[in-house]
Amino acid sequence: MVRVRAMRTLENAMRRWGFYRVAGCDEVGRGCLAGPVVAGAVILDPARYIPHLADSKTVTAPERDRLYDLITRNALAWSVAAVQPAEIDELNIHRASLEAMRRAVMAIAPLPDMIIVDAFRIPDLRIAQRGVPKGDRKCSAIAAASIVAKVTRDREMLVLHEHDPRYGYAHHKGYATAEHLAAVARYGYSPLHRRSFKPQGSLFDTIESRLPAEYDT
Repeated sequence: MVRVRAMRTLENAMRRWGFYRVAGCDEVGRGCLAGPVVAGAVILDPARYIPHLADSKTVTAPERDRLYDLITRNALAWSVAAVQPAEIDELNIHRASLEAMRRAVMAIAPLPDMIIVDAFRIPDLRIAQRGVPKGDRKCSAIAAASIVAKVTRDREMLVLHEHDPRYGYAHHKGYATAEHLAAVARYGYSPLHRRSFKPQGSLFDTIESRLPAEYDT
């Protein structure tokens, strides 16, 4: 994916309209087989510009770490929230992603007066908000939220790898790579795997059909 620098145009316009605490919100981990879905919410300080903000998917891991440090040091406020695999299975991944974003927004104190979200609107929030298609590529606050969420989740997956290295979480962070699918075929599900999500057009259904019954635990 081509890296596109996110801009402050929308946030600046909203501040001119009287919304000072503008929070960007985004989630990561939606398409994974294992691990949580994590959301970030960030209110950038208009007086402390952070250059080179971009969608986390277009930024290298070392650059994400560098930007994470800048964001968390210089933002007016930021937060992260997660929904774990068991709850993802209970809610479904779409609702779980929205719930993670809702929790991230509600963890900011004081609350923002406007939220801008990548693509979706977050239900059950009594705060003004606007969904922005491809917002993580367009809006600096959403890009910052995507970076905070991505770095937080990646670091959590590294810790989970240390506890159980069989699945290779340090390499693929829970996504459906060939390495990950091969590990599922060999070891079966772990408590970190989402039972409700299966990648379309992959070998997962074939692999799953060959798992002994005792692996579905």
